[in-house]
Amino acid sequence: MDVLVIGAGPAGIGAAIRLRELGFDAHVIEKASALGGTWRDNVYPGCACDIPSALYSYSFAPRKWSSAFSGQPEILEYLQETARSFGVVPQYDTEMLDAVWDGSRWQVQTSSGPLTARALVSATGPWHEPKIPLDASVFQGEIFHSARWQDFSGRRVAVVGTGASAIQFVPRIQPSVDQLYLFQRTAPWVLPKPSVKLPRSAVFGLLELFSYGFRHPWVMKVVQRLGLLHLRTIKDPSLRAALTPDFVLGCKRLLMSNTYYPALAQPNVSVVPHAVQGFTADGIIGADGVERKVDTIIFGTGFHFSDPPIASRVRVDGVSLAERWRGSPQAYLGTSVHGFPNLFLLLGPNLGTGHSSAFTIIETQLRYIASALTALRSRDWPVADVRPSVQAAFNSSVQVALQRTVYNAGGCTSYYLDANGRNSTMWPWSTVRMMRRIRSFAPSDYDISVSDEPAPARTR
Repeated sequence: MDVLVIGAGPAGIGAAIRLRELGFDAHVIEKASALGGTWRDNVYPGCACDIPSALYSYSFAPRKWSSAFSGQPEILEYLQETARSFGVVPQYDTEMLDAVWDGSRWQVQTSSGPLTARALVSATGPWHEPKIPLDASVFQGEIFHSARWQDFSGRRVAVVGTGASAIQFVPRIQPSVDQLYLFQRTAPWVLPKPSVKLPRSAVFGLLELFSYGFRHPWVMKVVQRLGLLHLRTIKDPSLRAALTPDFVLGCKRLLMSNTYYPALAQPNVSVVPHAVQGFTADGIIGADGVERKVDTIIFGTGFHFSDPPIASRVRVDGVSLAERWRGSPQAYLGTSVHGFPNLFLLLGPNLGTGHSSAFTIIETQLRYIASALTALRSRDWPVADVRPSVQAAFNSSVQVALQRTVYNAGGCTSYYLDANGRNSTMWPWSTVRMMRRIRSFAPSDYDISVSDEPAPARTR
């Protein structure tokens, strides 16, 4: 085949549609039995988009959403309808086990057998593999990650983590339990969640304006006054103090909720302003040394952002992508990696933003990938490998620019930072600049191999 796409979430579905429109034989494999990616996996109560719905769709398949911030069921339905409308039928229950570059093609081993492709597109996404940073095997009660939600019967519940998932599901489960302990290592900023629906162009413009603050921390210090006003809904001074962040707004992922603070003020909720130290058979121990007896533990501790599992399964000359990265993912334009020819990463390193939609990033990259593959096909170029100097120069400019942003200078430790303390997640400029920068394939940025083998024919 021309292109093998790994994953059938928003990125993989978009890749299949775009590449097939250009006549490429693009085949999608999905290890689960259904499409949807993170919107298939995350079914916890209250799961919803935290980017305005107006931006949360493909530009070629707009949708009239039911609310300003649509919930998981509606988003999953949209992905299913879009795939069906464009004839995208992934090969389900097919996990990629290993992908090896043989000098001209990717030889891929899957749980359903071997496949061969001229190009490989990784569309597994950063919100894919749940991260549980603690060994809780000694605990004998119910235990799960929010991305693997299950019904629980326990009346005493501990929630570990206060990120984007926890602020959505905590208010939903609070009324139905006897006691909820919320273990908070770091208090997050939580802003009020607006309910006004605006046109796509208006939302995009407002968020681009807001992005100025991410590049200028002093602006975020002004904006965070809104967060302090929101905190005043907590009347208990000691609880309000425990929930007051000690870093600049935007250093961690921006959170919005109108129900989180009211839930924490309820008499059956105890905020534990400490990290977790350990576990017992029937309880959880905080860094304060106190054991709290619980029946159920729910981890809202995020995902493997900078150490994606697929990186250990893609190899060239015996070296995996994970080994090449050594804990700090790098790519040219977040898309191509030197030494790994004809491999393209969707939602790759340093393409995250604190304000825009993943769909915008995906479509920006797809224009670039389509341009690259079209150029290779039209010129009978079988192999393209980004030049090391080009990749190094790009990543150097990214890291220099990041030093001035709130992501690096905001005084926090976030999942934006990888195992080496390097920010390998965020894009330090505006979305408009991303769209202009990642526009079209430039052959001069790549080492091109030429052969007498004919390029693949158009399939439609």
